[in-house]
Amino acid sequence: MPSATNIETPVIEVKHVVTKFGQAVVHEDVSLSIRRGEIFAIAGGNGCGKTTLLREIIGLVTPSAGTIRLFGIDSRQLEACDIHPIHRRFGVMFQHGALFSSFTLAENVAVPLREHTRLSAGLIRDIVAAKIAMVGLPPDSAVKYPNELSGGMRRRAALARAIVMDPELLFLDEPTAGLDPIIAAGFDELVLSLKGLLGLTVVMVTHDLDSLWRIANRVAVLGLGKVLGIGTMQELSRSDDPIVRDYFHGPRGRAAKEQAAWNHEARRT
Repeated sequence: MPSATNIETPVIEVKHVVTKFGQAVVHEDVSLSIRRGEIFAIAGGNGCGKTTLLREIIGLVTPSAGTIRLFGIDSRQLEACDIHPIHRRFGVMFQHGALFSSFTLAENVAVPLREHTRLSAGLIRDIVAAKIAMVGLPPDSAVKYPNELSGGMRRRAALARAIVMDPELLFLDEPTAGLDPIIAAGFDELVLSLKGLLGLTVVMVTHDLDSLWRIANRVAVLGLGKVLGIGTMQELSRSDDPIVRDYFHGPRGRAAKEQAAWNHEARRT
C-alpha cells in the first residue's frame, strides 16, 4: 500500500456540504479533508453524488450550502473566474477521457498549454511529446484521432492532458470504468508511478474495488447524503456500518481484497 507524505496541511477541505437539485437531495452533510501527497478515493454506490462532489471541489458546481476550500481558496471563487491562478495547479481527467473528437491526440494534450500559456508552438510541441511518452503511449499515436485509439489509449491520452501543466493536484473521474482488468491494472500502476515522479496529490472518484485496494491511501464512502466511512481500505473493510460493510464484503469486494493481498505478497517476493 502506498504511503502518504506531507500530511500536515489539507489540500482540500469540504465542510458540511449540502447539494440539492430541485427537490432531489444529493448531499445532506458531507465533510472530509484531503492531505497533500496522498491518493484519496471517493467511492459509493450509483447516485450517491461522487462525481457531483468532484465537480463542486473544482468549481464547476456550487453546493447549496457548506464550504469547499481548494489550496485554501473557496471553490466558489473558481466558478466565478475561469482563469483563476488555482486552475494551473490542478489537472482533471473527466470520465471516459472527454477528448475532442476533431483533434488529434497531440492537439488534445496541447489544449491547456494553448489556453493558459504564451509558450511558443515549438515548446508546446516538445512538452506534449514528453507527456505522451510519460503516460506510456508510442510517439506515432500523437497524430491519431480519438476514434483511432483503444479505450485504454484514450484514458492515457486524457491523463497526459491532465498533467501537461505540471499540476500539484490531479482529479480522476472513474478512470478505469469500462476497461478490462489488465488494462485497468496497468492504468493504476501508471497513476502510482506519476504520483511518485511528479509529487502529485490524487483525488479519484471510482467504484472500482480493485483500484481502491491497489492504489488508494484513504477512501471516503458516500451514501445516504453523507460520508458513511473514511479511512484505509483495511479500516473500512472492518466497518460496522451496514452499507459500507455490504459495499466491501460482497463477492466483488471479497475478490478484490484477495487479489490485493496476493499483489502485496508478490511485490514482497
